[in-house]
Amino acid sequence: MEQPYIRISVRNLVEFILRGGDIDNRTAGADKDAMLMGGKIHRKIQKQMKAGYHAEVPLKYEVACKGFVLSVEGRADGVIECPEGIVIDEIKGIFRDLEFLLEPVPVHLAQAKCYAFIYADVHKLEEIGVQMTYCNMDTEEIRRFQSVYPYEVLKEWFFGIIGQYEKWARYQIEWKKKRNDSIRQIVFPFEYREGQKRLAESVYRTILRKKKLFIQAPTGVGKTISTVFPAVKAVGEGLGEKIFYLTAKTITRTVAWQAFDTLRDQCLRMKVIVLTAKEKICFCEETECNPDACPYAKGHYDRVNDAVYELITGSDEMSREILIEQARKWKVCPHEMSLDVSLWVDAIICDYNYVFDPNAHLRRFFGEGNKGEYLFLIDEAHNLVERGRKMYSAEIYKEDLLKLKRILGHRDAKLVRKISACNKQLLALKRECGDYQVLNSVSHIYLRLVSLMAEMERYLEECREEEIRREVLDLYFSVRMFVSIHDKLDENYMIYSELEDTGRFKLQLFCVNPAKRLQEFLDKGNSTVFFSATLLPIHYYKKLLSTVKDDYAIYAESPFDAKKRKLLIGADVSTKYTRRGKEMYGRYARYLIETACAKAGNYLAFFPSYRFMEEVYEEFLEMLKEDAKEEIEYVMQSQYMSEEAREIFLENFEEAKEHSLIGFCVMGGIFSEGIDLAEDKLIGAMVVGTGLPQVCTERELLKAYFDSQGLQGFDYAYLYPGMNKVLQSAGRVIRTDVDRGVVLLLDERFLDVRYRETFPREWKAYELCTARNVSQKVQEFWNGGI
Repeated sequence: MEQPYIRISVRNLVEFILRGGDIDNRTAGADKDAMLMGGKIHRKIQKQMKAGYHAEVPLKYEVACKGFVLSVEGRADGVIECPEGIVIDEIKGIFRDLEFLLEPVPVHLAQAKCYAFIYADVHKLEEIGVQMTYCNMDTEEIRRFQSVYPYEVLKEWFFGIIGQYEKWARYQIEWKKKRNDSIRQIVFPFEYREGQKRLAESVYRTILRKKKLFIQAPTGVGKTISTVFPAVKAVGEGLGEKIFYLTAKTITRTVAWQAFDTLRDQCLRMKVIVLTAKEKICFCEETECNPDACPYAKGHYDRVNDAVYELITGSDEMSREILIEQARKWKVCPHEMSLDVSLWVDAIICDYNYVFDPNAHLRRFFGEGNKGEYLFLIDEAHNLVERGRKMYSAEIYKEDLLKLKRILGHRDAKLVRKISACNKQLLALKRECGDYQVLNSVSHIYLRLVSLMAEMERYLEECREEEIRREVLDLYFSVRMFVSIHDKLDENYMIYSELEDTGRFKLQLFCVNPAKRLQEFLDKGNSTVFFSATLLPIHYYKKLLSTVKDDYAIYAESPFDAKKRKLLIGADVSTKYTRRGKEMYGRYARYLIETACAKAGNYLAFFPSYRFMEEVYEEFLEMLKEDAKEEIEYVMQSQYMSEEAREIFLENFEEAKEHSLIGFCVMGGIFSEGIDLAEDKLIGAMVVGTGLPQVCTERELLKAYFDSQGLQGFDYAYLYPGMNKVLQSAGRVIRTDVDRGVVLLLDERFLDVRYRETFPREWKAYELCTARNVSQKVQEFWNGGI
């Protein structure tokens, strides 16, 4: 019989089994050898080698364990054939001064020894050489460490590591069988709503064909369970090994967890974890991740493997409370432990950045050279466009360089000289710049920053003044990000300098279209499903989230009765800058009052900006005093609301009231997405304006870029992002099949055909209204009955 097969890379094996000691984030370049720059150095050194040097040699060793086969795989950076014998070359690019490197890093040497054993075994060698090649990525200076190992010594050492890993591999085999047996028993947990079965089938077929699917699914379709259920079934059929449920907001993570919980009620055995931000799960008051400041960081790696093994073999439950309890028991960092637990679970619910962010992604799954049978379910996918742009853009501020130079004073002349050199080049750019300037290349500044980064790395290792160290570290991360992004520059980027209104001067690497960078990570899995209640127009999101031309798309029809929602367009108002003034603000205030007086209940009014909201609010208060028709209560979103303030704001909508309540909010803010005010908790939304982003340098660059691509630049830069905010705001009203409510779109531009083309299908029926007759229209709807 064919035995189960477990694969692990050489690097992952040694890093997992041989790690030990403390967590210490004071070592700035913890992941430096994994940076793309390291890859460049590898290739450069390999090309410089003489005849007899073979680069990137694939190696594999299979170990027959009881009940399964363990395959250890990887690529040796180099195999050198020389008169004295064979030598395995392992190359590492680092920023440290090579003078301070007295011996190879143990985990690096272990990698090389694994390759040496496998090569020696395949070629029946009695002994084999190992060479560790370290290269400083700034100076390109090289230091090598060489040794020779008898085959039998390597064999004993290698099988010692395999022996430690065997129990983990056996756990995977045994758990997978239990999991898959349970998946075969589950059925869809609800009666299918209209269109829901088709939706679930489309998700399954997409996974089966290893494709991508874009789903526009209005509220009420049940998109979470309709994507989770077929993905779980696909895992049971061997079409994927791990589900990543990705979202931008905490509340949708809770909904995803509940979907898995619903399936567990049918005895599904699946380990699911929600990854929580470090700051929210840390045991200490401040998240200082070093052994001097945190007792859980000290010796963490000595204990964490035992903590994880006990947890995954003793419980299917991976709730936050259980993770915290286990971390306290073993005295390990709860955040780092949860990341290790994620290796052994079947589904991970987390923020986008754990997959896509080059600084924060889970290196265990998405680091260079890593990939797997992953299924990506991307909720609220409309958010990923702007998030992607931010994740793959980078900037350097001239003022930050000067600030650090002043702080350092005379402490380190060499580092100060490097900072001054970078500052001088930015000063030259500043002199050429008006408001902003598009640039073709900044490679001369890039080279200076690489040199500065190496010097900062050296200083960080030597510095003992904690406050100074933090300042250096902050700039170090900015420089490192800039250097890393510069290595990825292509036709999807624009480079520009800008003198901001504050007087600060920045150099920006702006990712205009994040699709290619996102695709790099999506390619590490099998299949992707993008879904949202506002994924219109689909072609816009396909262009900015995927590089593949034949992705699938589906429009899930709303199951709700369209007669339960009244859509009104007020065309006698406008948020255009040329039309703004006291009279127009007053007309908007009149709409709010007339609507709220027509039917007592809770309303949300969404505005394009805080300033516009405040102008209308002032007119609203004046009119209330003059009219004295009925009492209308009101609450207003403030610009910097704490978690507690948000909860207090929403509590106003939970209480029963005799009079109407209007919540003044900003489109695209915390109350326009991800809040559920079902039934009579919210009976209307008044959307003021088309949500267009404010004109700024980045938006104008986006417009110019997409115009140059033969696309509608204005639509891509302004109209589509703005209308998404409108759709999200309007979507707060109808949340369940018993909800009724009104949606007012208040701007003449909603009648423009380009704006109406972005309307969802369920918005086909709309009526025009004015500030004079809106009350009558609203009353007719509520008196009509269903």
